[in-house]
This record gives sequence, structure tokens and C-alpha cells, in this order.
Amino acid sequence: MSANINPLANPKGANKVCELCEKPAYIQCTKCFVTFYCGKEHQDDDWVAIHQKVCQLLIPVRTPVPYYTLEAEREQHYTQILDRQKLLMEISQRVAEKKLFEKRHKESLPAALLSLHSAMDIYGTSGVQLVPAYLLLAEANIGLANLSPAEQYLSWADWTVVRTPDCGRTVRHKLHRCMGRLFIVKGDLEGALFHLANDIYYASEQYGQDSIVTCGGYYLMADVFFRQRKMDIVNSLYTEVANTWHSHLSRLLEKHIENTITPEESFDEAQQAEADQMLRSLLDVPDGGPKQQPAQSAALAHSLGILWLLDGDPERALEFGRRALGYCQMVQDCWLTDPVRRLLHLAEEGLDAAQKGSPDSPPCPSAPPEHQRSALLS
Repeated sequence: MSANINPLANPKGANKVCELCEKPAYIQCTKCFVTFYCGKEHQDDDWVAIHQKVCQLLIPVRTPVPYYTLEAEREQHYTQILDRQKLLMEISQRVAEKKLFEKRHKESLPAALLSLHSAMDIYGTSGVQLVPAYLLLAEANIGLANLSPAEQYLSWADWTVVRTPDCGRTVRHKLHRCMGRLFIVKGDLEGALFHLANDIYYASEQYGQDSIVTCGGYYLMADVFFRQRKMDIVNSLYTEVANTWHSHLSRLLEKHIENTITPEESFDEAQQAEADQMLRSLLDVPDGGPKQQPAQSAALAHSLGILWLLDGDPERALEFGRRALGYCQMVQDCWLTDPVRRLLHLAEEGLDAAQKGSPDSPPCPSAPPEHQRSALLS
């Protein structure tokens, strides 16, 4: 998968550098021949993290432009390359986000770097479109406890936003959320609360107060109050997060059953990982954390069951559905009992279809619509 580089084969002044560290490169990928590394370790790291997903996509982007005599051909080629660069940026961004939600911070770095390089190729070195990649790199370094590079990336992101007065609320909320994470790690809890409050403000302005995007800020803010041992506030914020996710996922399940769900409403891999990580952490609270009531636990397990059913994994949906039913049985006249049994029925049908060799069968078979109200967890 790798071959040594012959320096004499390069044009004068065109020395190759490593994809990950930008040090002199000595080997190249033999599948695309356009990606270079300082050594086998960085090649292996990049392959596992992102390169295997985009190897062939990089070839036309990094191959010298052929000579076209007609302007129309040149414009067509430019448009095709631009579309591929945007696709590269989107793929690498989603992969980096997914790995961050899964706490695989080291693996997220190559994907985040590719996202940054692709954004620079498209928008230049000072566009606000670079900010999401800066934030991914900052968050990865925060997770690795490399605070100095994290602060550098956040500084670049902040400066880019400051000099872009018309910068959107989405970018601003993401910037403040990442700043909040940095301040939590540094132990500056008041600074973290300041940035997370701004995160929630911009997210609620863009998406609404009851959005799953906004509740990510509540979730991080609860972590700050937990460190301050303000457990009443922690319980209140966790309840808000759990209710928001349960309501959102219940609506998605109804739309999926009615076959009215839109691609924009479906979760990509990064969103799936975020939802799974957040809901699991609320359901399986470690020692010393706020104890969940059975009704709360039932709603969280039910949410996870719906999440995995929508993702096409009826086996995991059954696992969480059975946990939810167990919690429901601890509560007298629990209103979630019927919705949970319905989830179990759908998951069992999906599992039966998969075992009979019907991979095209939908994970959520059609069923009569049933009105569900969101959980009021108090």
C-alpha cells in the first residue's frame, strides 16, 4: 500500500510533505499515488482515520489539470473539481464529528485536517467556512489534553468570526460550545458557563429552544454544574435534554412508519453517534451522579430503542426496548408501556425480516399510527 518516493522524479522546488505533519515525505499511497507521508506510522493512522474512505476521490483533485483548448471544457473541469472538493470536505467533516462523539480523538485528527485543507482549497485561507474545521481540530486536541494547539485553533476560529460581521448563528454557537469545552478542561467553570450560555443563545435563535441542537449546550452546562455540585440544576438540565430527545425521536418514528420522513430529518453517522453517546450517558449514570427515576430511565431507554430502530438495527432496538419495559413495570400505570410494547413489536418484525434474508425490508414495518405525547420527566 506504500512505495518510496524518488526525489529526482519531482519537479524542481516541488518537494512532497506528509499529509499529517507536513514534514518531508518519503513514501506515498500506491492506491492513489497523490498522498504522501513521512513514514508508515502516519500512513497507517491516516488510512484508518479517513484515507480509506476518500482515496480514489483524491485522485482527480490532486492530479495536475490537463490542458484544455476550449474555455467551456476548462469551466466544466473546474466545476467538477470544485464539487469533488466540497464532497471531500463534507465527508471528512462528518467522519471527524463521528469519531469525536465516539471519543476517538486521535483518529479524528486526520479527518479534521483533511476537512481544513479541503476548505482552504475551496474558500482560501481566511474564509469563515474554515471555522468548522478549526473547531473540529480544537475539540480533538482538547480530548487529547493538547491544550496549546487547541487554543491556537480556537484563536484562529474566533478571529475569523470577529472579522466576519455577518457570520451566522450556527457558526457562533459551535464556536462558543467548543470554547466552553476548553474552559471546562482548564477548570475555569465560570468561563465555561459564559461560553455555554452564548452557545445556547445562538443555537436557540437558529433552531429553537426545544431543538436537539440546543439541548447539546444544556448537556454540557449540566456537566459544569455537576462539578460545582449543584445537583438540582443538573437534574433539571438532564430532564430537559431527555425530554427533548424523546419528543424528537418519537416524532421521527411516526414519520418513518408513515413513510413521510425526509432526508434532512434522518441522522447521519455523526448525529447517530452524538445521540447514542448522550442518551447512554444519561441512562447509565456513574456513581456520584444524579439518580434517575424509573420513568426517566424508561423514556431514555425507549429513546435509544427508537434511535437504533431508525438506524436499521432491530437487535439493539430490542435490547433497549426490553430495558425500557423493565423500567415501565416499576411505575404504576406508566403511560410509556404501550409505546414501548409497540417499539418491541416493530423491532421483532424487523429482526424476523432480517433473519429470513430480506435485507431490503424496512426496519420499521408499517403500523397504524398511534399518537404519542412526549415524556414529561420531572
